[in-house]
Amino acid sequence: MEPERECRVLSIQSHVVRGYVGNKAATFPLQVLGFEVDTVNSVQFSNHTGYAHWKGQVLNSDELHELYEGLKLNKVNQYDYVLTGYTRDTSFLEMVVDIVQELKQQNSDLVYVCDPVMGDKWNGEGSMYVPKDLLPVYRDKVVPVADIITPNQFEAELLTGRKIHTEKEALEVMDMLHAMGPETVVITSSDLQAPLGNDYLIALGSHRKTKADGTKITQRIRVESPKVDAVFVGTGDLFAAMLLAWTHKHPNNLKVACEKTVSAMQHVLQRTIKSAKAQAGEGNKPNSAQLELRMVQSRKDIENPEIIVKATVL
Repeated sequence: MEPERECRVLSIQSHVVRGYVGNKAATFPLQVLGFEVDTVNSVQFSNHTGYAHWKGQVLNSDELHELYEGLKLNKVNQYDYVLTGYTRDTSFLEMVVDIVQELKQQNSDLVYVCDPVMGDKWNGEGSMYVPKDLLPVYRDKVVPVADIITPNQFEAELLTGRKIHTEKEALEVMDMLHAMGPETVVITSSDLQAPLGNDYLIALGSHRKTKADGTKITQRIRVESPKVDAVFVGTGDLFAAMLLAWTHKHPNNLKVACEKTVSAMQHVLQRTIKSAKAQAGEGNKPNSAQLELRMVQSRKDIENPEIIVKATVL
């Protein structure tokens, strides 16, 4: 499935030598789906930080600017998409915003896909795993220039200052996020009760289009996917990349885009857990290395996912 014309993504994310997080989790799926991907590695680590040990380097905002200047001097700074994920540094994030704004001046159709990675909930309690001073930068600078955002429930609550206890409240929070800028909002995971039962995880999506006459139409969906009993790293990065690809291919059908994204996700996770358990051996808990996403092995599922998760239109 080729995009009709060359479609180019600037992805500013982490790089690991071994394994699949950040750019390593985003680049391969985008390439498989026909996109050209230009990567800026915000860090270069030996492996993700969930391992016992990790070593490496961090790119600072001046170095990011220098790389972008190089592209600009050669007049190859033309992009259709920008994709960003985990960042720990406010000045780096502010530089990303500057770059996105400049790229949008050149191409008013540019779509910025942002995963505002700030934290998560464990056993119902939310906590941030990035410095607190990133929140106002995401809220006041990043989200307003983003077109598609993929927060989890905790991040959506942080950005809006509203707690979510019910699906109705989640939809209200997504409306607040639309009002901040993005026309597509996907809450990638939540602790809401799934109609299908406790073994399922709820994600919610909302797409708001402004028609030529100025009226707004909003499509809202719920996706329930089977919970997988393991802690994976890089899943959010993979999700955002595939959502970018599938919303590009189905621009006015968030339902289909999310079904393909979540279904592909399930295929990758099922393959990963099966392989990890086999490597760990009967009765042993798989370790970080064994739980690395089976990305290459899943290339056919990424390219053409069998729909195993259906979305409900709300």
